[in-house]
Amino acid sequence: MARALASLLLCLALPVSAATQVKVDTNLGDFVIQLDEKSAPVSSQNFLRYVEDGSYVGTIFHRVIPGFMAQGGGFDKDLKRQPSYAPIKNEAKNGLSNLRATVAMARTQDPNSATRQFYINYKDNNFLDASPMNPGYAVFGKVVKGFSVIEKMTEIPTTTIRSMGMKDVPQQPIVIEAIEVLKK
Repeated sequence: MARALASLLLCLALPVSAATQVKVDTNLGDFVIQLDEKSAPVSSQNFLRYVEDGSYVGTIFHRVIPGFMAQGGGFDKDLKRQPSYAPIKNEAKNGLSNLRATVAMARTQDPNSATRQFYINYKDNNFLDASPMNPGYAVFGKVVKGFSVIEKMTEIPTTTIRSMGMKDVPQQPIVIEAIEVLKK
């Protein structure tokens, strides 16, 4: 009995690995994304690659649609597309759903085309989940702190830039000023 109790106490004392969290500082304030590396390992590692190489710094949220989502990470404030690593495999069938405050990979019509752009859901957008008729968009994390900053993005009027084929572009740039993995 004593040995079983000692074993149980030892298990309770062992550190539990915490989920990776990334702090994003913008010119509107900061927020924290918690990654789900277990359910979305490819998307999480891809996102962390851009965080760690520093290339998200200076990029903007270039598409903000109130009641839907805010998309960023791919363009600088002059709307110049930023270089990307190779596209990744779509992990939309990972069991995670596009719910309010979740973070997912943006992509083109090709399901396996996600690179550096990500979006944050303003509401439950289950129609973006994988289904038999839809390859879906891969959720890989969730905003766990500072969602009010994401909501503040909707207060900035948007415009259409026809020459670039871009809609819902904030008229005042929402810039990622710093981004870092928080210490566990």
